[in-house]
Amino acid sequence: MRDQEPLPVPAGQRLSTKEAAELLGVKPETVYAYVSRGQLSSRRVPGGRGSTFDAKEVEALARRNRRDGGGSSGSGGELSVRTRITLIEADRYYFRGVDAIELAARHSYEEVAEWLWTGHPRPGATFTAPEAAVAVARRAVDALPEHAAPTDRLRVAAIAASAADPLRFDLSEEAVLGTARVLIPTLVAALPPVLHDRGDGGPLAHRLWTRLSGRPADEASLRALDTALALLVDHDLAASTLAVRVAASARAHAYAAVSAGLGVIEGPLHGAAGGLAHKLLLDVLDQGSAVPVIADELRAGRRIPGLGHRLYPGEDPRARALFGLLEQIPGAEPALAAAHDIVATTARHTPLHANVDLALAVLTASSGMPATAAETIFAVARTAGWIAHALEEYGERPLRMRPSGHYVGPRPPQPLPE
Repeated sequence: MRDQEPLPVPAGQRLSTKEAAELLGVKPETVYAYVSRGQLSSRRVPGGRGSTFDAKEVEALARRNRRDGGGSSGSGGELSVRTRITLIEADRYYFRGVDAIELAARHSYEEVAEWLWTGHPRPGATFTAPEAAVAVARRAVDALPEHAAPTDRLRVAAIAASAADPLRFDLSEEAVLGTARVLIPTLVAALPPVLHDRGDGGPLAHRLWTRLSGRPADEASLRALDTALALLVDHDLAASTLAVRVAASARAHAYAAVSAGLGVIEGPLHGAAGGLAHKLLLDVLDQGSAVPVIADELRAGRRIPGLGHRLYPGEDPRARALFGLLEQIPGAEPALAAAHDIVATTARHTPLHANVDLALAVLTASSGMPATAAETIFAVARTAGWIAHALEEYGERPLRMRPSGHYVGPRPPQPLPE
């Protein structure tokens, strides 16, 4: 039987450790475990040795624990981190309380990034990299083997830019924001151009296009790419973002924190999903039908990429927004039809909605981009979100991202190995 809901508490009321433990139904030491994991904030009692806790925050955690079926033990439950950046609920998501879909529809990627970082609009924001930083990053990237993947190039570019910046260890907000506004365009400029451009000025989406496609871009395609970047800028604590926050918790500088995120997105369950959806889409276009392609995927025991999302039981709002723009791109009709065919065919087996990876695949496949383009778009876009999370983590207690291991090995003492 579930416990009764606690009575509402007045706003601003603070609880002692004992009162917080009683409301949560845990031992007092578990309350401090919640603090160490970032699930609660505490305030020292002036002139005393105890701590107090915000009653509303404790009440919210108690509701989450009941909803998730427990989580009262000091070592159980999923990691929960306080954040003011992104909220996901009811098949919508919000950046600092503003609907992310509407924000991306009305503002450029750079403007959305500024909003994410500062909570203040910066109309007409553009990111420009110094020539010296770009030159260092390009030299490092050019030294890679020709077959190096774009994410390899981005990681190397980030490291090279870091080594060239003597002020990288300054973790003040002003310095980190300066780094962000230089690092993102440096990453794009370090990628080898596929199409000749007119330099490294203008909107970031325009510069990125020339690194991904050999075709001249029409306005509808550039708008779709810019909106994709803005939609993908952040998505709460995805695996790569958590890695960034762990690095920032240890007070790694912004370049190192971004490098941590770039290392994680290479996993096939994260950043590479768009490339897998791209290849699936090309197979459907080649076969003329999704039926044999889906059958082969299921026969091989593989998950169909581009479908479903654990945070959205319904439609992925990012996919919905992108598909609306893709319908306006000349020549995108075949890829769009193939995507709809994939969704309809798979629905006979499992009713899943298209996610943003499938929408990205339509963009990349219909624009003459390689399968790796989706991962590049994702990485460049998410760099701004990683910076936002790093900034937020720099304001928290250092090294709080330190979970305790649950040892399950042989009990000591054991004899020394011979």
